[in-house]
Amino acid sequence: MTFAFVAKHRHIWPVSWMCEVLDVSRSGFHAWLRRLLGERAAHGAKLVQAIDRSFKASDRT
Repeated sequence: MTFAFVAKHRHIWPVSWMCEVLDVSRSGFHAWLRRLLGERAAHGAKLVQAIDRSFKASDRT
C-alpha cells in the first residue's frame, strides 16, 4: 500500500522524500515497480476487465 502511494504521487513529490517520510527504502520501491503481478493480482485485473466489458455491453446498467 505504501509503495502504491509513492508511485501515485511521485509526480508531485520526490520519491526519496516520500520514502524517507514513510520509512521505506527507495531500493524497495524501485524493486516493487519492476516486480511482476502476482497470480491473485493478475486474476483481479482480468476480472475488472470482464466486469467493465459487461457493464458497457449492458448500456451501463
